[in-house]
Amino acid sequence: MSYKIAGIDVHKKVLMVVVIDAITPDETPERRRFATMPSDLRRLAIWLRERDVKEAVMESTAQYWRSVWLELEPHMLLHLAQAFSNRAPRGRKHDFRDAERLVRRLIADELILSFVPDGEQRIWRNLTRSRTQLTRNRVRLQSQMECLLEEMRIKLSSVVSDLLGASGLRILRALAKGETDPRELAALRDDRLKCTEAQLVDALTGSSQPMHREMLALQLEHLELIDTQMEKLSHMIAQAMKPHQEAVMRLAEVPGFGVDSAQQVISEVGAEASTFSSAAELTSWVGVCSGKDESAGENHNSRSAKGNRYLRRVLNQAAHAAVRKKGSHFQTVFRRLLPRLGYQSAIWAIAHRLCRVVWKILHEGVSFIEQGNQPDPAKQKRRAKDLARALRRLGYEVAISPINPTSQNGIPILGS
Repeated sequence: MSYKIAGIDVHKKVLMVVVIDAITPDETPERRRFATMPSDLRRLAIWLRERDVKEAVMESTAQYWRSVWLELEPHMLLHLAQAFSNRAPRGRKHDFRDAERLVRRLIADELILSFVPDGEQRIWRNLTRSRTQLTRNRVRLQSQMECLLEEMRIKLSSVVSDLLGASGLRILRALAKGETDPRELAALRDDRLKCTEAQLVDALTGSSQPMHREMLALQLEHLELIDTQMEKLSHMIAQAMKPHQEAVMRLAEVPGFGVDSAQQVISEVGAEASTFSSAAELTSWVGVCSGKDESAGENHNSRSAKGNRYLRRVLNQAAHAAVRKKGSHFQTVFRRLLPRLGYQSAIWAIAHRLCRVVWKILHEGVSFIEQGNQPDPAKQKRRAKDLARALRRLGYEVAISPINPTSQNGIPILGS
């Protein structure tokens, strides 16, 4: 009985493919070279099926593995190996041998495999990651606009909290159309602005050239395009995740999260986080747990792994927001950890707890219950048992009974 596995060394224009029987791996493997055009990928799929290949493994080479994966996905079990786990000895590069090494290391369980979600989740990822990139472009564009205003000697961002808010945009559009009178520009302010009219007039008294105004007009056009695209992407994401709307709302209830961040998390780990068997496995994959580089019983490096950079960014932002919510459990934990760990490490500890909460909410289908400043019931129970044990050692007879018993359904969901 044979069990054949294919190893594919992926390049931009060519694929080096070997087929090895896992039952008799010492035999000479079959080798063949394919191009990466759609017709050649179809021939590759037919060739592998003719040889009754059950599994295939390839390296995650840039983006070029994606078309190969999509062509072979319906026909066999696929694995995507991280390239550095299949490194060859220095100076011994050989494409067919690299493909053969992929198969042999897969059989020996020596490869580090990447998580590739199903087709529906890949669509979610593309949408949410595109929106994230547009958000970053918008922030970069705002910085460019502030730089241009500095060249015009206009200090609008010093007196307006949000340069791209309602008042800021009205003033910027008037500037781009050629209005230079600071009093006319200041008249466009909103009544809710905290700065006085005199301060705003002073900030708008600059010296602009026609070239500056033309550049500002182009930047405003770019900003409008970005905002339009972000709005369209938000509608597309909402439609794509409509079957899992309940999971999005349950996750959005966690302090620090919102609908957008909940959608980003679900697009990365799935609506049920079913790929990860435990919260610890998820935190390790995301990269929010401490590293372990031990030698002779001493940990030399506790730096976290790189993990999933999209989720790390979301959890870091959510942790900063969660510790600022008054009365939340995460704020209490953060204040307890701050003197011992320092600000950055304490924030990272909160991100770790949030990641564990995310796994529990998605994997077990439960909702978050805010405990606030109340102590953890489990810890309170352990503390009562410890005190009762100490009293019994002193000769007292102790029976533990709660003053206000609560049902087990009232126990909050917290990250440990």
